[in-house]
Amino acid sequence: METISSSDAPRKKRKLVKKFDNTNDELLHNFFSNARNLNMMAGSFYQPKKNNLKPLGEDAHFICEEEQTIGVADGVGGWAKKGIDSGIYARELMDNAVFLIQEKQPENGAVNPKKVLNEAFLNTEAKGASTACIIKLKDNFLHAVNLGDSGFLVIRDGKIVYNSPFQQSGFNCPFQLGNWTGYVLDLAEETVVEVEPGDVVVAATDGLFDNVYFEEIEDVVNRCLREENPPELMARNLVRLARKQSLLKNTISPFTKAAMDFGLSFEDYKGGKYDDVTVIAAYIY
Repeated sequence: METISSSDAPRKKRKLVKKFDNTNDELLHNFFSNARNLNMMAGSFYQPKKNNLKPLGEDAHFICEEEQTIGVADGVGGWAKKGIDSGIYARELMDNAVFLIQEKQPENGAVNPKKVLNEAFLNTEAKGASTACIIKLKDNFLHAVNLGDSGFLVIRDGKIVYNSPFQQSGFNCPFQLGNWTGYVLDLAEETVVEVEPGDVVVAATDGLFDNVYFEEIEDVVNRCLREENPPELMARNLVRLARKQSLLKNTISPFTKAAMDFGLSFEDYKGGKYDDVTVIAAYIY
């Protein structure tokens, strides 16, 4: 099984390969020619915050190509006040999810995202907490489980047709899995979304959604599709945009707008939110 995991890949900027092997060329051809057999071809990009104490950042993710399953997690930064690096928790959570998908026989021959997340959670021993989103393509449906403010979008014909709801107990306080959090997996949102050939799935941590509006995500996706870019490049472009806008000081970012919706001051929350950013882009073909 070919698996990409943020735990065993470099977490600094990834150098993109500009030429693709014959297998990837064929997959891209199938996607852009609207082939009708449904599969998911995914690529990822991760850019952590610059922090010498936590050079790996707090995000984690994986792509399991053979099982057509992807996942993202975001270690909750608030635990740093207790001296805990939640990035360690997020990476262990995603590593456990990959182990369950690879090594344990899937239920009825198919990955059950909620069961995987539940067992990964029960087997994670690190201190801290994390949001989590795991998505499996089976037949022509995405089966997903999501807890917190990471999540995913489905884009069809240039427009977002589905976005997973953000789960928060209050402003900037996402639901989270972990030790001593008080949250239970029953709060996780289970979703089944029908997809079609040509759809694009964007799964990401809140470093994207706090800094880039949905319309801007659509613009990047549509430009990449016009240029017939591979999903890795789409993911990188979205991460780059999020990082750029996270450094702006006087704009109304999605994070600013969310704060104002909670009755908080524009002056206190104006501009972007500097954060780790993980994006997985997946083409349905």
